[in-house]
Amino acid sequence: MSVSRTRGTVVVTGATGKQGGATARRLLALGWPVQALVRDVTTPAAAALAAAGARLVPGDLDDPAGLVPALDGAAAVFAIPPVTFETDVEVARGRALIDAAATAGVEQMVFSTVASSSTKRQSAEGKALIERHLHDRIRSATVLRPVRFMTNYISPGMRGIDGIAHGVHRHLFPPHEPMQVVALEDIADIAALAFADPARFAGRTLELAGDDPTPVEAAAAISAATGVPVRYEQLTDDEAATLGPMIVETLRRWRTGERWHADIEALRVIHPGLRTFADWLAESGAAALRAHLAA
Repeated sequence: MSVSRTRGTVVVTGATGKQGGATARRLLALGWPVQALVRDVTTPAAAALAAAGARLVPGDLDDPAGLVPALDGAAAVFAIPPVTFETDVEVARGRALIDAAATAGVEQMVFSTVASSSTKRQSAEGKALIERHLHDRIRSATVLRPVRFMTNYISPGMRGIDGIAHGVHRHLFPPHEPMQVVALEDIADIAALAFADPARFAGRTLELAGDDPTPVEAAAAISAATGVPVRYEQLTDDEAATLGPMIVETLRRWRTGERWHADIEALRVIHPGLRTFADWLAESGAAALRAHLAA
């Protein structure tokens, strides 16, 4: 991956999490100076970032006044949606970060939100509002919209959905329909490409996916790669209803034909190393899954 401009400091939010952590590590590997915006500099995850070469900068999205000095001197920012299920809070946090970046003179932001549906509608209202504010305030803004993470198979799941428990992966998706997924490393790679070439990516919104196995095919691939039998089960309507209105609404939209719609082949032109599900399993996923399933 070539770099077409001088490497200025990139501030990474959510650097102790999944997307932010993958992006911070990728930028550091490419030689970019990275400042990790973290609420607590004493956590093990923060210490690991510092050991990898990141400069830790205390900051809290609920304290807008403290964000401007935390972004001082930054050339660019990588941001992910503030974690909350309250739309008003999410929008306030996202706007605070964007406004602080504009005040600090940051000219480029790469903001990773969430995939939209095949109707081109951004289903997450808060993230849609944040995206609009981003384009209004930042001169060189790029939006990444990733689909479901491949690493979700390693997660502990949420109340009986996602992850793998007792050899079963359970979700809303129809068992024999393609389901787009993306590797965290590819989100990081594409973010790095955007930072390296702002003119090419300014104003662009990229739906991100690297592969589209069916849930049954994905379970079979996991079984073959790990040697541990895994099968897929689709949640029933009654089971989905117990998980709350958000899950029910997602299921309703899926049944009306809404789907993620990343153009995987077009993304391969931008990023030829885009990982398939098999690539991810071979690279890191199978080992992580074996450890997870053994536990």
